[in-house]
Amino acid sequence: MQIDLHLGMTWVVARAAGFSNEQAQIIAQASQYVDDATNEGHIKFSNGAAYQRISTAHKMLDYRNIQSLKNQQVWIPFHFLPGNNGLPAGSNPSGSFIHKLVCKPNSYVARDMVNECIAHQHKPYALHLLGITSHVFIDTWGHKGFAGIQHRVNKVEGIKDHNGQLDKHWTQRVADYFMGMIQDDIPSLGHGQALSNPDLPHQHWSYTNGLGEVIERNNPIDFLEAADELCKVYQVYLQQQPTGLNAALKAQIAQCFAEFNMDDGQHRLALWLEAIASDRFSLGAYQLSYIAKGEGSWKHEALGTVLDDQDEDEYTFTQAFLTSNWKLFHDAAKQHRLNVVDIILPRYGICVA
Repeated sequence: MQIDLHLGMTWVVARAAGFSNEQAQIIAQASQYVDDATNEGHIKFSNGAAYQRISTAHKMLDYRNIQSLKNQQVWIPFHFLPGNNGLPAGSNPSGSFIHKLVCKPNSYVARDMVNECIAHQHKPYALHLLGITSHVFIDTWGHKGFAGIQHRVNKVEGIKDHNGQLDKHWTQRVADYFMGMIQDDIPSLGHGQALSNPDLPHQHWSYTNGLGEVIERNNPIDFLEAADELCKVYQVYLQQQPTGLNAALKAQIAQCFAEFNMDDGQHRLALWLEAIASDRFSLGAYQLSYIAKGEGSWKHEALGTVLDDQDEDEYTFTQAFLTSNWKLFHDAAKQHRLNVVDIILPRYGICVA
């Protein structure tokens, strides 16, 4: 999924579940920042203090970056959560190991991830961790059928629209994106070969994967289910009955999927923000905003820098840094990766550390 859903829809669902405007803002920003936190390494301060951050994505989630494709510590815990073929811990799917790694919506693994998140709700970074968990949770619908490693299961051929018509331009778009690489050399990680088709909330399509299976995808139905299940996660977090979205809000979200049918995520986001500001969802009008990097971003507020991808040689340390959203996000990201990679996946016989 893209920024319109990770930010805009996530805020709507969080508010519907009972979080305040400000809490929902933190959850939604953290959810989207998973795709934007592309830097890693030490931050140095002039007083001798230091902080170790991690990256939760690669620049532009670039499937052309062959080195980044090797980083299972990013792809698997933050973008392609293994689904163990929908089976509980201790059960093994038939066939090869890849069947354990493929994403499955609302899997036992995903529910374990949610439970670990809830177990940390007393931490200073609790809402940031919930935002990260939200991102990964709803992506189990967007990324279903794909895995966070290079494998032929991720190969995509014969993309068709909902009428069964072959997308004649897909091959050229793939060639353009991968700078003329021939099909056999295109990295088969995640949904790189499917381009943005798995992320578009209005898309109804099908394709044949590298195992020869014909996969039918109805994103509007899948993504509405993801929103409803995310609402239940939030309700459990708030110790409420997990009833999900009410019928009126479901209808509004489904209508947004249908109306906001352009392929550009930023364009769709602008429409979501406009809908939130005009109280289309009957949750109270709110000016939701987001700046990934530069002036006004979480990093700028924490460190005083306006640099996008580079770092200053050193920063001036203040006590406010310790409670800044930027630091709390990275604290949460480290906890999330530990939860998934070191605690949850080994229960399913999956080792990616």
